[in-house]
Amino acid sequence: MIDDLEYNTEREHLIIPEYGRHLQKMINHAKTRETKEERNKLANAIISVMGNLQPHLRDVPDFKHKLWDQLFIMADFDFDVDSPYGEPSKEEIEARPEPLKYPQNFPKYRFYGNNIKTMIDVAVSWEDGELKEALTYTIANHMKKCFLNWNKDTVEDSVIFNHLFELSGGKLDLKESDENLTDSTSLMRTKSKYGAKNNSNKKNSNSNKKKYSNNRKRY
Repeated sequence: MIDDLEYNTEREHLIIPEYGRHLQKMINHAKTRETKEERNKLANAIISVMGNLQPHLRDVPDFKHKLWDQLFIMADFDFDVDSPYGEPSKEEIEARPEPLKYPQNFPKYRFYGNNIKTMIDVAVSWEDGELKEALTYTIANHMKKCFLNWNKDTVEDSVIFNHLFELSGGKLDLKESDENLTDSTSLMRTKSKYGAKNNSNKKNSNSNKKKYSNNRKRY
C-alpha cells in the first residue's frame, strides 16, 4: 500500500497551480483527442470549469479572453482548437514589460525633502510682488521646521537663507532681509505642546478607566 503513494514532487509540474491537478489532466486528455470537433467540445467544457473555479475574474474585462489564454498556457501552446480570440503566441505571453523609469532625486539637503524644491520652483515662476515675497518667507519658515526636525537644536536664519538661495539657483534671495523667521524655540515649543497634549489625554483616559473600575460593583 505504501509503495503506491505518489508525491507531488514526483508528479507533473503544474503550470498554473491555482486550477489544480485535475484540470491539468483534463487539458492533457483533451490534447490527445484525434478529431478537432471533439477537442473543441472538450475545450469549451474546460473553459466553463475554469470560469467556475475563478469567479472573481467575472468582473474583469475580457473575462473569456483571459480564460482562453490561460487554457493555451496550461496546454503549453500545443492545443489545436478553435478559439474565438485566436491562439496567443508564447513569445507574446512571456514577453517582459519595459522597466519603469523612476525619477531619481538626490537632493543635497535631504532633510528638507523633495517637496521643498517643488515649492521653490513655483515661487521662482511667480512675478515679483507681495504674494511672491509671502510665499518665499513661508517656504523659508517651512525649511526651518524641517531643519529643526533633523537637527533638534537651533539654526540661524542666515543658514536657511543661504540654503534657499542655493536651492533656488540664486533667484530667491533673503540674505539682506530685515525680517526674521519664526523663532526656533517657538517651533520646538509648539511641537512639544502637541506631544504633551497627547500625553495628558492618555493620562486622563487612564485615570477615567481607574475611576470607573473602582465604581464597578462586585457580585
